[in-house]
Amino acid sequence: MSKDRRIAVIGSGFGGLSAAIRLQARGFNVSLFEKGPAIGGHAAQLRRDGYTFDMGPSLITAPFILERLFRAGGRELSDYLELLPLDPFYRIYFHDGSSLDYTGDADAMRRRIGELAPRDAEHYDRFIADTRRIYDAVITDGLGSAPFDSLGTMADFIPQALRLKAFTPAYKFVQRYFEDPRIRFTFSFHPLFIGGSPFRAPSVYLMIPYLEKSGGVWFTRGGMYSVVEALGRLFRELGGEINVNAEVNEIVVENGRAVGLESAAGPWRGDAVVSNADVAHTYGRLLAPRHRRKWSDRKLDKVKYSMSCFLLYIGVRKQYPELLHHTLILSERYRELVADIFDRKVLPDDFSMYLHVPTRTDPGMAPPGCESMYVLIPVANLQADIDWSVRGPRFADAVLDYLENDFGMQGLRANIEVLETYGPEDFARERNSWFGSPWGIEPRLTQTAWFRPHNRSEDVRNLYFVGAGTHPGAGVPGVMLSAEVTEKVVLADLGQPAAAAEVKT
Repeated sequence: MSKDRRIAVIGSGFGGLSAAIRLQARGFNVSLFEKGPAIGGHAAQLRRDGYTFDMGPSLITAPFILERLFRAGGRELSDYLELLPLDPFYRIYFHDGSSLDYTGDADAMRRRIGELAPRDAEHYDRFIADTRRIYDAVITDGLGSAPFDSLGTMADFIPQALRLKAFTPAYKFVQRYFEDPRIRFTFSFHPLFIGGSPFRAPSVYLMIPYLEKSGGVWFTRGGMYSVVEALGRLFRELGGEINVNAEVNEIVVENGRAVGLESAAGPWRGDAVVSNADVAHTYGRLLAPRHRRKWSDRKLDKVKYSMSCFLLYIGVRKQYPELLHHTLILSERYRELVADIFDRKVLPDDFSMYLHVPTRTDPGMAPPGCESMYVLIPVANLQADIDWSVRGPRFADAVLDYLENDFGMQGLRANIEVLETYGPEDFARERNSWFGSPWGIEPRLTQTAWFRPHNRSEDVRNLYFVGAGTHPGAGVPGVMLSAEVTEKVVLADLGQPAAAAEVKT
């Protein structure tokens, strides 16, 4: 078999870069096509007036998955990146003024929970033990990196999932252990990190608390974009080709097989295509309807899509030590607020928010004595009747008013030097996110594992998917695991080239 077999990867988020590296290291000639002016996708970087902002992912969990990727390319992560541990992982401010510093240290967590809810502290160890069993199934036993593209695979998993209660909604699972609403939030909010409602995302996603506890939560010197730069560097060292400003507008299909693509960089022909673009965008915009029997427009219309988010990137010539690197500030409402966002699709007057303040860990991301931060507020996707051109500026003002006047960040407005916003319409326009959702397909039970779009297209041969919209799902660990799955199905279909591509150093 020729070593000149060619694969195109559409999109350069963490999933696309991971798949490109793995396949290039296997000996394929991989060309990556990125719509934007620089690689990164949702993990892009924004620089303004001495302030540096990560625009998307803000933390690393499961660093061993990242280490596996570098080793697949014949390298060591430590030669490319400096990982910085975070402890506590998050600070959570509740609506009543109380707070909790969330950490992986079991003794500290029992003590901090006990200060808020003494009875709940007694159940912490049992909760962690049960979530570890879910973690072992997904990570240790490899279900998260195994293809779920047959009913047989799903049937084999169902008995284990039932024993683990992995199909139970996340909040209901947590409810069995804890009584205090604040503690229930603390251990059930993680599905929101991957675009899921805690009240219907299956508890298989509650492996995340144990994932954090066992592997820690990390940041990288220079911000999360340093990971993107390291992966781009590794891919190029392996001989990969990167095309930026090269939006793909069509996947070319002949005789039911993906054989090329049309892009702003010109036509490309080869043996296979891997899409890290939004799955619905790939099926709905890049493939002609005649090539889609399962993922027709009608099918895409029936899919349930995740929430979107509204972000403020704020550079402020003042520091706020009450904020940790990761801080959550919560509304009194939890279930009802989530329902407003996911189901009623309205823009409520109250909001919960997540603040990423990397200058707490890496002061170099802002001028001396200043703060670089982003504020993320979950909002409804573009299926909602919200005119963001009108409501967006008002919403940003409401967030800033709340932070300064209600939360107590004194002098915030007067000290802002940089303020940029990014919302659902930006995700749709700049990132091709279906309905402006950066997470794409919602992780609910009927859209998980086998029920999720497969890593191997069900409609077009030699078309594959990687990233948040396919198995196992969103989040940095999820999309990097999806690259391991995609690598396996590509190798199963195409075989490995007879000679690995020469590694360039």
